[in-house]
Amino acid sequence: MSEIEIRDDRAAGRLEALGNGEVVGHIEYFVLESPARALVPVHTIVEPAHEGKGIAGSLARELYAVAEREGVPVAPLCPYVVKWAERHPETAPPADPELLAAAKDWLRAHPGRF
Repeated sequence: MSEIEIRDDRAAGRLEALGNGEVVGHIEYFVLESPARALVPVHTIVEPAHEGKGIAGSLARELYAVAEREGVPVAPLCPYVVKWAERHPETAPPADPELLAAAKDWLRAHPGRF
């Protein structure tokens, strides 16, 4: 695959990886507002034909870059992003346990969202 472009579709809650004009992977997320603003990734999905090409890692890296540009933390609930963050502590600081608990509460309160 040639170059991957990543775009943030905030309204849809998706960080999308595009290759050759098609979405080849994405992270679904929401913006937590309380007790503090944070980006909360819930699912990372890469189309089967594009697995093993580093797309999920590129999406996770860009999610943390977006958070850094916005001055907010990431509170990952997505198992892939949690593992990615553990492997990249220089890019992905540990999440605040209070934010993680609030993110889980938000997700339980919005069962149809993801």
